[in-house]
Amino acid sequence: MPRPKDLDPFSSPRALIGKELRHLREAAGHSQDSLGELLFVSGSFIGQLELGIRRIQPEMAVRLDEILGTNGFFVRNCGAPSKSKYPDHFAEAAEAEAIAVAIKEYAPQLIPGLLQTEAYARAVFRGGRPTATEDTIDHLTQVRLERAQVLDDPTRPVFWTVLDEAVLRCQVGGPAVMAEALRHVAQFARRHRIIVQVVPFSTGAHMASEGALKLMAFDDAPPLAYLQALGTGRLEDDPATVKHYELSYDLLGASALSPKESLALIESVAEDYAHEDRNS
Repeated sequence: MPRPKDLDPFSSPRALIGKELRHLREAAGHSQDSLGELLFVSGSFIGQLELGIRRIQPEMAVRLDEILGTNGFFVRNCGAPSKSKYPDHFAEAAEAEAIAVAIKEYAPQLIPGLLQTEAYARAVFRGGRPTATEDTIDHLTQVRLERAQVLDDPTRPVFWTVLDEAVLRCQVGGPAVMAEALRHVAQFARRHRIIVQVVPFSTGAHMASEGALKLMAFDDAPPLAYLQALGTGRLEDDPATVKHYELSYDLLGASALSPKESLALIESVAEDYAHEDRNS
């Protein structure tokens, strides 16, 4: 078995560990599927570890060292890449989002994080953490705005969001904040940077009625689905499960207003908020 290589401290730790995992796996004569079977995960999960999309958790690091005979290499090196500025339940999803080539997101109540303005994000965090210090709210808001920089690239990732009409009607931060926030979304759409659709209240029950959904696609790895609820989240990589959520999203888009109709509604509601703010 070859000795694990020293890691370059100036490169992405997770990407380097993933690359080393692939090197050691192949040297040991394992396919992704055969190594996955020993770890009770899918072969696609191993592929995501090797590409740096998923994190090697401490308990898995122990098993990798045992199976590959790497003398504690993964245990020693999995700590740093496991640390994240995001909450534990969202960390892997946020880090996968940053390297995705396409993102589809259904938002049932709030504007997606990647599209939030500073004032809107601040109001979201303050509403969810009424006793938090201002420093805490400042930090959370800054992290969210930094995450949104993934859309600074003019073409990648492709971003398609379906918003429930409740997103437009829920007054986060008041009329002025909502007017700015919805105009921000509309500007992305008018620049053809994102695709946005709205599911009107008249649609009634639909395929995603039970909660938020994010789908992420990658160049060299299988897609992922992320489902979020209050204070928790789950990242799914099982191909059949992800395919089910992809179908759900496509059906949701089919039941939503067209992008043109959706943009008109978003801008109309933004103008209503602006008028309300001017007359308050």
